[in-house]
Amino acid sequence: MIGIMSDSHDNMDAIYKAVSVFNEKNVNSVLHAGDIVSPFTGKALRNLESELYYVFGNNDGDILTIKKWFDEIGAENCGNFGDLTIEGRHIALVHGVNNSMVKAIAGSGDYDVVVRGHTHNRGTEYIKGTLIINPGETAGVLTGNRSIALLDTDTLDVEFVEI
Repeated sequence: MIGIMSDSHDNMDAIYKAVSVFNEKNVNSVLHAGDIVSPFTGKALRNLESELYYVFGNNDGDILTIKKWFDEIGAENCGNFGDLTIEGRHIALVHGVNNSMVKAIAGSGDYDVVVRGHTHNRGTEYIKGTLIINPGETAGVLTGNRSIALLDTDTLDVEFVEI
């Protein structure tokens, strides 16, 4: 199982809750689809008991220090695009500022799953057989709903979890 989060926007309480859910569910990996914002959020992710992969979003500020602090907790920086194979699934990890690009990546047929953020709206859709997942916003700053997602890599079932 894979945990998915995005748009945490420095909300430490929400990040701690997300980590708690991911640890409780024994996820093997967590994907963060960007808009971490500040390096100090690495402190909240330090207790994560799984691998962490992340991409940068349009609101991420000091990316050099984010990378440094996240390196210290063993997180893998994917820059602006993650091309990952986890639990036998080929996954694209992007923030998703350009919706046309997200759809093109999904439509390429190269990936089983595309994980994206940016819109703060959680949901799933399929494009040419590729599952696109937006976990919503971890921070709850725009919609008022703080959520993460869990992906069953065997069935590609997605569960959204309110935090």
